[in-house]
Amino acid sequence: MKRAICPGSFDPVTLGHIDIFQRASHIFDEVYIGVFNNIRKKPLLSVEERIDLLAQATDHLDNIKVISFDGLLADYMIKEDIQVIVRGLRSVTDYEYEQGQAQIIKAMHPELDTMFLLGKPEYNSFSSSVVREIIRFGGNCSKLVPHNVYRYLKSRI
Repeated sequence: MKRAICPGSFDPVTLGHIDIFQRASHIFDEVYIGVFNNIRKKPLLSVEERIDLLAQATDHLDNIKVISFDGLLADYMIKEDIQVIVRGLRSVTDYEYEQGQAQIIKAMHPELDTMFLLGKPEYNSFSSSVVREIIRFGGNCSKLVPHNVYRYLKSRI
């Protein structure tokens, strides 16, 4: 069974993320969405909130599992027999960052691979950071996030 993981903070999940999850779900038998707490960012949502929202937004995909983990991604992958990291790319900047991360993991764990999926052009300007900024200023982000996420964010603000 081929398993992949899409790791990220997903604070909050965007339609661009959902597109990557859907596309990965057609390639792999099982796709884990691995939610982690990015210590370099001040989160808008707790890990538990993000997991719940992601589970709702991907409930139409039978082979998706939403999880959280602590520690190194590679260690989690080896423990769970996950072979591939799937990362969405919006720009050259994303590629340069993700390439470096992939090379480090590959050097440490040659058995693990990374697959890059190019984001659809209509989602390339979408980011969780942009959504957080819009929300904090009371703006409308309904065209950037899944409906359940928008409803939840709107109810919190």
